[in-house]
Amino acid sequence: MSIRHQSVLAVAWSLVLVAHAAAAQGKGKSGVQVSGNAALVSDYVFRGLSQTWGQPALQGGVDVDAGRWHVGAWTSNVSRNSYPGGGMELDLFGDVGLFAHGDWSARAGLYGYFYPGANLDHARPALGSRSLDTVEANLALTWRAWTLKYSRALTDYFGADVEQGYTGSTRGTQYLQIDGAIPLAKDWSLQPHAGYTDYAAGVRTPLPGGARDPSYADFGIALKFAPSQRFAASLGVTHATNAAFYRHATSFLGASGQKDVGGTRVVLSLSTTF
Repeated sequence: MSIRHQSVLAVAWSLVLVAHAAAAQGKGKSGVQVSGNAALVSDYVFRGLSQTWGQPALQGGVDVDAGRWHVGAWTSNVSRNSYPGGGMELDLFGDVGLFAHGDWSARAGLYGYFYPGANLDHARPALGSRSLDTVEANLALTWRAWTLKYSRALTDYFGADVEQGYTGSTRGTQYLQIDGAIPLAKDWSLQPHAGYTDYAAGVRTPLPGGARDPSYADFGIALKFAPSQRFAASLGVTHATNAAFYRHATSFLGASGQKDVGGTRVVLSLSTTF
């Protein structure tokens, strides 16, 4: 196992163990619920695009729920082809309930994606020191097992700006998604997803295929098996459009390295919560 993966493993399990210890000490005392989660996935797909260039990922997180308030942290390994100098994603997030009435509820929050050590100057010094960290504001509306969520970038979207060849800042990039759960037989369910990423800017120079606009839609559906509240397994298929833009993504580690990070992908996930 590489040093990078050992570091991710240590961070993931540290978060999980902290959550487990806090839950054991604080359960039932203040109404605050602390839980941990861990997962092994065959491919880390985020909004239809592979963050690990088709490789497996080990993931883990902590969630703290206190009535209306919810905060948490989550981590996963990512590919240095997309995040040069890094190799790990650390997410910090929080949200607050706006209302809950019958089958309806709404929440608003902030979500930060951070990549310790990752910086575009590791791969392309001419770009200068360019962080890939991203912060979004979001608003979610839930009806029963269905959630409609809107996210808007408060920073450049994962480092994309004029220095990367875009026509302007990508602050204001938007993502709209809908996710649901359809019960099947006992312990089984279908989980459909659809989303659309609307970039605030395109690239100045067309890609070899002529693409300028990185905006795209993504769709997915997963079959989930959850025999208990602690364990779940799922097999899903995802698809991202705009193949002209994402079929030949170039590695930040070298122009000779290219990968189709979108398209159609099959993902197997094994997860546990405690």
